Amino acid sequence: MLNSLFALLVSLVLVGITASTGARFRPDGWYRALNKPSWTPPNIVFPIAWGILYLLMAIAAWRLYMADDSAWRTASLWVYGLQLVANAAWSWLFFGRKQIAAALGDIALLLILIIVAIILFAKVSSLAAWLMVPYALWVTLALALNATILRRN
Repeated sequence: MLNSLFALLVSLVLVGITASTGARFRPDGWYRALNKPSWTPPNIVFPIAWGILYLLMAIAAWRLYMADDSAWRTASLWVYGLQLVANAAWSWLFFGRKQIAAALGDIALLLILIIVAIILFAKVSSLAAWLMVPYALWVTLALALNATILRRN
């Protein structure tokens, strides 16, 4: 039981580290001045959605970690780690560096990694895989938004 709680705490900390780039590199006057599509979600939606998604991701990773050791589990955790890096990089690229095209490349890679993660997770834990689906859907929306902002600006 203690090992399980510690693993959950570590998973939450790793997701928290990833989320910290979103807290560090946030929308500013530059972002507000961009020509964005009418279907851009209101600013208040982003921290709420990301908070829920990060929690679901942490639980999914915890479920994987607690599963029996296997090659699928190891591969799943590696891809999960890679997608955390890509996730963290997006805020830095888009808001920090104001590099819309580079951020688009990053978020496309992120979505690919999430899809691969879901496929791998399903081989270890169907619940973990399903917990990642809302994240994939949200990142799909974010990718479309990023691409539209690039096109309009």
